[in-house]
Amino acid sequence: MHTRFTPAQTRNASAVLAIIVASYLMIVVDISIVITGLPRIQASLGFTSAQLSWVTNAYTLAFGGLLLLGARAGDVLGRRRMFILGLSLFTLASVSIGFAPSAAWLLTSRAIQGAGAAVLAPSTLALLSTHFAEGPDRTCALSLYAAAAGVGATLGLVLGGLFADLVSWRAGFFINLPIGLLLIIAAHRHIGETPRHTGRLDLGGVISSTVGMTAVVYGLVRAADAGWHDGLSQASLAAGMLMIVAFILVERKVRQPILPLRLLASRERAGAYVARMLFLGGAVGFWFFSTQFLQGVLHLRPMQAGLAFLPVTLPNFASAMAFPRLARRCGNERLLLVGLLLGVVGLAWLGRADVTATYWRDIAWPMVLIGLGQGLLLAPLTAAGVAGVDPKDAGAASGLVNVAHQLGGALGLGLLVLVFASATPSDADGASALAHRISAVMDVGALLLGLALLVSWFCIALPHRHRNAQHKEVLQ
Repeated sequence: MHTRFTPAQTRNASAVLAIIVASYLMIVVDISIVITGLPRIQASLGFTSAQLSWVTNAYTLAFGGLLLLGARAGDVLGRRRMFILGLSLFTLASVSIGFAPSAAWLLTSRAIQGAGAAVLAPSTLALLSTHFAEGPDRTCALSLYAAAAGVGATLGLVLGGLFADLVSWRAGFFINLPIGLLLIIAAHRHIGETPRHTGRLDLGGVISSTVGMTAVVYGLVRAADAGWHDGLSQASLAAGMLMIVAFILVERKVRQPILPLRLLASRERAGAYVARMLFLGGAVGFWFFSTQFLQGVLHLRPMQAGLAFLPVTLPNFASAMAFPRLARRCGNERLLLVGLLLGVVGLAWLGRADVTATYWRDIAWPMVLIGLGQGLLLAPLTAAGVAGVDPKDAGAASGLVNVAHQLGGALGLGLLVLVFASATPSDADGASALAHRISAVMDVGALLLGLALLVSWFCIALPHRHRNAQHKEVLQ
């Protein structure tokens, strides 16, 4: 990879890329590493069934609610500084989770870990955008970044199952300590600080965005647990939406907004954010409910269920690594559409699995398609989300990419939990009913990916085709 940046920005491009990708991988892995270990966590700390969902939700709530604040802080205070701060907070919280003596301790630590991720995640993508110029260099870097996003989810499931069965669920969090310390030291040595953008902090935007996003995420995760008719869920969602409206009004008037609305003026970027939300909304059902199918219908142990995701992980990594070469031949936009189409087919195929399903015939092959598709689509979606952004807005654009990622997952999970609860047939019970519910979830997930495919075609692929046609006309 031939990079184009000044020595003042970084000493070693490969080292910078490795630090950024490894840090983002930590974030993504920790979202899913608890899923296959949840039964052991419940038995160890005495969680009730209702409390157990908050092992994931406490992290998501803090992560989603504080993302825009974390992104803006990087622009104002320096992205390397916030990168190291977020990484330090994330690492310390991981150790605290590993030592957790009670359910309350673990949930509090998971929320702090989510806050660290909210500071760290926008800084990773913003540093990547500022250290690698648009073109082949950034495409190569983004393909590795996207591989971390895709592989990390399945890697977390695999590691969570292995640790829960062979060592302890706590080991998955203790391992972050040596990794985090090494990354902090490496960041001090290899990553150059970015210019700070002085000015007033947009307090109105900070408060309204943080409260609004936190209220929306809280309402969604509570509705998934208590039902959509729960009064507190409805009140939280309504208050969150009102605060988001207030946030938009504030951002239109303030001189230095936390989220420059000009970022949404681009059809390509806006389409990338919407398509990412739709993709995550559909894909989250695969990650969350496939583990239940493997353990509840096929009766696999946690370690076996974790290893059963290798048909997703390995093709995902392979296609993500091949992406730069394929992009030079086919273009980002075509690969994005192909990746989403593969995901639609894979989820629809999984939707056909019932209580008579076997792993190799009905589960593994659809997983291969989903893995190949995800490895192709995340890099172009990420590139489209930060395309043409001024360096001073890199943090805000990176924050928006991560907001779309987290809110898409939260919205999708809320919807799919509702589908899961309402899909029970009257003449089935036990494993048969579970298989029927998960089949309905996969069908709706395929529909959401189909919508992401349409948005990507209309907002990203078509404008790119028109620009190329106009460019050819000018040359002629």
